[in-house]
Amino acid sequence: MRPDRIDWTPPARAAGEPRPPAQLRRILRLFKPYRARLAVVGLLVAASAVVSVVTPFLLRAVLDTAIPHGRTGLLSLLVLGMIAAAVVNSVFNVLQTLISTTVGQRVMHDLRTAVYAHLQRMSLAFFTRTRTGEVQSRIANDIGGMQSTVTSTATSLVSNLTSVVATVVAMVALDWRLTVVSLVLLPVFVWISRRVGRERKRITSERQKQLAVLSSAVQESLSVSGILLGRTMGRSDSLSRSFAEQSDQLADLEVRSSMAGRWRMNIIQIVMAAMPALIYWAAGLTAHHGAPLISIGTLVAFVSLQQALFRPAVSLLSTGVDVQTSLALFQRIFEYLDLPVELAEPAEPIRLPRVRGEVRLERVDFGYDTEQPAGTLAGIDLTVPAGSSLALVGETGSGKTSLSYLVPRLYDVTSGRVTIDGVDVRELAFDTLAASVGVVSQETYLFHASIAENLRFAKPDATDEELVAAARAAQIHDHIASLPDGYDTLVGERGYRFSGGEKQRLAIARTVLRNPPVLILDEATSALDNRTERAVQQALDALSAGRTTITIAHRLSTIRQADQIAVLDHGRVVELGTHRELLELGGRYAALLRREGGDQAAAGSAPVGSEPVGSDAVESESAGVGLEPVGVLAAQAALGTSL
Repeated sequence: MRPDRIDWTPPARAAGEPRPPAQLRRILRLFKPYRARLAVVGLLVAASAVVSVVTPFLLRAVLDTAIPHGRTGLLSLLVLGMIAAAVVNSVFNVLQTLISTTVGQRVMHDLRTAVYAHLQRMSLAFFTRTRTGEVQSRIANDIGGMQSTVTSTATSLVSNLTSVVATVVAMVALDWRLTVVSLVLLPVFVWISRRVGRERKRITSERQKQLAVLSSAVQESLSVSGILLGRTMGRSDSLSRSFAEQSDQLADLEVRSSMAGRWRMNIIQIVMAAMPALIYWAAGLTAHHGAPLISIGTLVAFVSLQQALFRPAVSLLSTGVDVQTSLALFQRIFEYLDLPVELAEPAEPIRLPRVRGEVRLERVDFGYDTEQPAGTLAGIDLTVPAGSSLALVGETGSGKTSLSYLVPRLYDVTSGRVTIDGVDVRELAFDTLAASVGVVSQETYLFHASIAENLRFAKPDATDEELVAAARAAQIHDHIASLPDGYDTLVGERGYRFSGGEKQRLAIARTVLRNPPVLILDEATSALDNRTERAVQQALDALSAGRTTITIAHRLSTIRQADQIAVLDHGRVVELGTHRELLELGGRYAALLRREGGDQAAAGSAPVGSEPVGSDAVESESAGVGLEPVGVLAAQAALGTSL
């Protein structure tokens, strides 16, 4: 029994969870490894701000002193100073952009790799509950959407804040009364920008969720399997309409996100742009007996500063909006980073120098549903001595595959324990466990890469000779050699350029290359025809000596030679023994064997190794006519004869 695949939705934030201030502190911690470079950026920002406010004072000297008094030498120096300030400021800005962008990209790299590494540690249950497109969207779209925020917003915030502070100080130095006029509406502007930011944050969260839905639809419907299903079911038009509806919803959210608070922010810009006129008006009102109290040079310099204040002030308000918007993206990323790791490696893991391969399941209970933990397996007690074979048989949903998942620790038991050579698998180092247990599943997965690259996924340093030997063991070398590109042939998306039997043999060759002492075959030869199955299993049988094998059988005729056969029913072992013992018992196993023979007879063909059930069948095993035991588990033999 396997859990249904459903969409995973993060739980609503509990009352005690961190609020935005705590989230901001967590975001700032992302930049901690790069604080030295950020300190350099801060110095450049401060220097740039100081240089920027010098120019208006030089301008005042030009208008009030150099030009009225005809001091051409001073005028030349002041003009050169203004040009030099512009050049120095440009250099500072380029250096600041280079360093801040580099830091931002490193932070994004850290986030991407942290999320990917964290997901690699999640149990199989998480991926059976979560759509692949959702995971891809979190890594690609959400982190990608934070790029501008991470790479430039932090620097822009510091730069604009420093510029605003320096400019305001310079304005106060020129005339404090005009400064008050310029800043009187600033609190209103801050309030407006905060409201706009909250609105955009909400819309951004909705947009990213819809983007994840769209990504999932693309990933599922435009895969090879999705295209085949859509066309054979006549649903291509329906899928196109569904995609169009989802895309239309996303387009609407994009428009809403872009226009949220746009008019309010434009009002701020209009008011800020109109401030010079208000400054001139205020200066005119201060005139006494027709003579202005503020000199022309001071007035022009102040307006210049006020205009210089306009850009960073508006940018600062916009940055505040962007920061609040990006909080929605950070929240989605942190949701994944905060997922509890269900299969954590112990603090002091055990590494076995040599694995014999004895496997034991002791009073094992297991369930996929945490609220009903004992729903799949209950009270399992099995011992598989090193080098022996165990076959698991039973009706669909009896728990065979679930039991096999526990040995490589794809899931953890609810109670009891699973051991290899007497060591609980939960105490083993991940690398030891991965090297000890090999799995060949009925659902073969191949990467969109060459045959050689797919095989080397099991052993990156494998030589060409080792690849050929593994392929020969899996009875696939001759087919590979007949291809124009040989081992460099691309297998295509999920291996769809190859037949089911060819993919299975490639998977077996991959496991042969790994050479684990414990092998699990989950109906590993289910995609093979009788002839190919016999050829593969005969080759594997020759290599199976000394390997511990657990097989989930799809044809009972293939597991007669197993040292033990366990019959499962509703998550419990109801019969255990050899093929001969279970036949003599005349219980569930005998009934399954009779039904298999009857089904195949009804289909018009006798099963490989078919036999009458009863005492005569036991005797006929040694006769060998039509009863060739094609092997214990396909991948058992895939591993060679010595560790």
